[in-house]
Amino acid sequence: MTVAHTTELPISAPPVSTGKPLRIALWVAQGLVAAMFVMSGFMKLATPITELAAMMPWAGQVSPAFVRFIGVVDLAGGIGILLPALTRIQPRLTVLAALGCAVLQVLAFAFHAYRGEFEVLPVNVVLLALSAFVFWGRSQAAPILPRA
Repeated sequence: MTVAHTTELPISAPPVSTGKPLRIALWVAQGLVAAMFVMSGFMKLATPITELAAMMPWAGQVSPAFVRFIGVVDLAGGIGILLPALTRIQPRLTVLAALGCAVLQVLAFAFHAYRGEFEVLPVNVVLLALSAFVFWGRSQAAPILPRA
């Protein structure tokens, strides 16, 4: 008894089109994260440490170089989460910036929780959620293609 052997090609699902609401939500999230990080970075870079310490006590309790370094990191994250996607020049950098912003928020959460600064933790959680959303969205759901 012989059995006929047929080779079936796997059926592939049609390409999934990401919806306009998701793309809009990603751009809004990118804009919010960029605005928060750029403002925070600029403030940490341009404000005298004594004035900064009046707003954020931790800034007066760590080295000024550390505060300025965090300002540079914030500024780079804010620019990186938006500019490569907008220009479509190296848009994968937006994904990496979103990951970096998420990691920074996890570290900031731990830093502030350790210091008992619980009132700022909701900001860290929101920025973490937005950064993670952008990371997922721009790496999986709605990546931006580079210029041809």
